[in-house]
Amino acid sequence: MSSEDTLMAARMYYETDVDPTALDGARIAVLGYGSQGHAHALNLRDSGHDVRVGLPERSGTRAVAEADGLRVLDPVDAVAEANVIMVLAPDTSQKALYESAIRDNLQAGDLLLFAHGFTIRFGQISPPDGVDVAMVAPKGPGHLVRRTFLDGQGVPCLVAVEQDATGAAWQRALAYASGIGGTRAGCLRTTFAEETETDLFGEQAVLCGGISSLVKAGYETLTEAGYQPELAYFEVMHELKLIVDLMYQGGLSYMRYSVSDTAEFGDYVSGPKVVDERTRATMRGILADIQDGTFARRWIAENENGRSDFLEYRDQDHHHPVETVGAELRAKMAWLDAKTAPGMDAPA
Repeated sequence: MSSEDTLMAARMYYETDVDPTALDGARIAVLGYGSQGHAHALNLRDSGHDVRVGLPERSGTRAVAEADGLRVLDPVDAVAEANVIMVLAPDTSQKALYESAIRDNLQAGDLLLFAHGFTIRFGQISPPDGVDVAMVAPKGPGHLVRRTFLDGQGVPCLVAVEQDATGAAWQRALAYASGIGGTRAGCLRTTFAEETETDLFGEQAVLCGGISSLVKAGYETLTEAGYQPELAYFEVMHELKLIVDLMYQGGLSYMRYSVSDTAEFGDYVSGPKVVDERTRATMRGILADIQDGTFARRWIAENENGRSDFLEYRDQDHHHPVETVGAELRAKMAWLDAKTAPGMDAPA
């Protein structure tokens, strides 16, 4: 990404930046009715837009969308009827959905939207030249997008334009973001490449891969040293929410202000030993694999070949001791509303 692209990305858009007429007469199709799909469709409807949901006949969420008062059509019919199409199917099924329902039903001037840039960034989908291609990506799960909207607020969004065929793609994308509540909180201008690469890196190196591996390593270190597994779980997993919530509210400084001075001092002197130059070099390698498409090719091939490695990794971690001990402890915490992931045995 060039320095010019980076400077363009560093701009926030709010309600006052939205052209309220940009989606006048729009017929919006939301493809998918999962976490994001239900929030987008309902928020857009409540904002006064003409919305239909595209779901195959076999979809288990058709009845849910219909019960919510939305028109539900087969994806082919939804796209053919619409001039704004938001693709909210999983990354791994978007290519097939595009080829079966979207590609042959796009018209010049249509706006094709995504909430993540993976399939565009890595060439899984190549829209025709006459179509606007943009992204509106809420930085929060769908239930939060819906709840904050109903509270008169919103969730921040990333907004990008990959292809501006009409000259109005930015305003149309911002109007869509406004329709789901995003411009109430602020929309950051970015690119498909920047969003995709940073999102994958954040998931792998910090939010999912990094934290999961750190928790398991911390648990194993304590139990191998002879400490009680239950105590190890409380120290490296249970209290993690407290720390993350403090960071979420006020950043690292507020977290450090809120914990003990002993914990803060340990943060400064021991954290850099855990995340040292070797870790940083590994992170740079992870980022390089994302940028050059190595990870994307591996993930695409994994899905094309039956997901055997993916399922094996999942099964292995389902049975990690920190998971079994944690499930037993959480089951005793009535206030927690403990959950059990599919494929895991519920604690006795």
